[in-house]
Amino acid sequence: MPKRILICDDEVHILLVAEFKFRRAGYDVETAGDGQEAWEMIQRRVPDLLITDCQMPRLNGFGLTQKLRENPATAELPILMLTAKGFEIDARQLAAQWKVLGLISKPFSPREVLNTVNRILGGAEAASVAAADCRF
Repeated sequence: MPKRILICDDEVHILLVAEFKFRRAGYDVETAGDGQEAWEMIQRRVPDLLITDCQMPRLNGFGLTQKLRENPATAELPILMLTAKGFEIDARQLAAQWKVLGLISKPFSPREVLNTVNRILGGAEAASVAAADCRF
């Protein structure tokens, strides 16, 4: 069964590009347009990994991460955070305070994000599929 990734971003083009890349690599992908929508989706079914933007309407990535960490069912959910260039965030502080595994600046390379996801989710199957499909 493929690993499930939830991508949360208010920029539709980011969602489309990331969804396309991860689906081609064999992942099951869902998308959310803001943190509140992602929170509601996670309450129904917890993904294997969350990739969330920092700055979004309704509930931003920091608020979403805080809610997830406070909930025992999602406290250990692996999280990668996206941020716009120029938006200063201390990755070490995010890791220490909220157990965020990585901070990715936009614009980003979908291939590099896929490689990061493969490392986080492990599994030779995901890595071999990704290695066979390194085009974007």
